[in-house]
Amino acid sequence: MKAFYTILLLILSNIFMTLAWYGHLQVKKVSFLQGFGLFSVILISWGLAFFEYIFQVPANKIGFKGNGGDFSLFELKIIQEIISLVVFTLIVVFVFKTEKLAWNHAVGFFLIVLAVFFVFKKW
Repeated sequence: MKAFYTILLLILSNIFMTLAWYGHLQVKKVSFLQGFGLFSVILISWGLAFFEYIFQVPANKIGFKGNGGDFSLFELKIIQEIISLVVFTLIVVFVFKTEKLAWNHAVGFFLIVLAVFFVFKKW
């Protein structure tokens, strides 16, 4: 069950991370944000990143083997990276609607999945 909560919290964390890191690039689509300068955008991003950490820190604490969880540090990191890429892709394609998936993205994702295999494989 800890693995489930870890992954759920990482998904929530990455939603906020993606919005904090890349959402400001969509500012032209939101009328009331158009007049905001760089400093304002930074403050908004920090506000969103706060929620990222509210989910990220407990996810790592719950999931870490040293705290009774299921994952090593390497495993936590690779899970976070996979979730980050999936969440980022879904938000960019379906929310921001600024990019399209191409064959090279699929190849890159396959190679990352291959990396997951090697990280989780017990040699």
